[in-house]
Amino acid sequence: MKKLLLAALILSSTSLFAQKKADDIAKLNVETYDFGKVKQNVPPTATIVVTNIGTDPLLIEQATPSCGCTVSDYTKSPIAPGKTGTIKATYNAAAVGPINKTLTVKFAGADDVKFIKLTGEVLAPAAYDALKTTDATKTNKESAKKLKKEKKEVSAAK
Repeated sequence: MKKLLLAALILSSTSLFAQKKADDIAKLNVETYDFGKVKQNVPPTATIVVTNIGTDPLLIEQATPSCGCTVSDYTKSPIAPGKTGTIKATYNAAAVGPINKTLTVKFAGADDVKFIKLTGEVLAPAAYDALKTTDATKTNKESAKKLKKEKKEVSAAK
């Protein structure tokens, strides 16, 4: 009886060590995705690339958002070793304010999960439009300065 219990204990302990970690089979191109500043009621979508770094096909079992304001989709078919799949997350952007959400990703055969943080800020339409106008003006001024500098350099080279 003691030998049987000892054998069962040894088998169960070796199976514990055989469990794979998510980091051993999958690599995400980002673990934090920043939407940046987004316009209210214009849902942004994050696309995260998942690379199979293991030796067996990789299956994404779940990509679960932390709340109902985010919808996720992911590659449903097995991902061959060395190949990639995607996880997409779309935030509804209905409320003005910061975006701090999480996707919990479960891979078949892994005993743990990976987390993807989604960050950013939703701006009211008027504030977003004002920001974009300011950004466009700044970009135009920088482009004009660059062009002027290039013309000067061309003239000096002649």
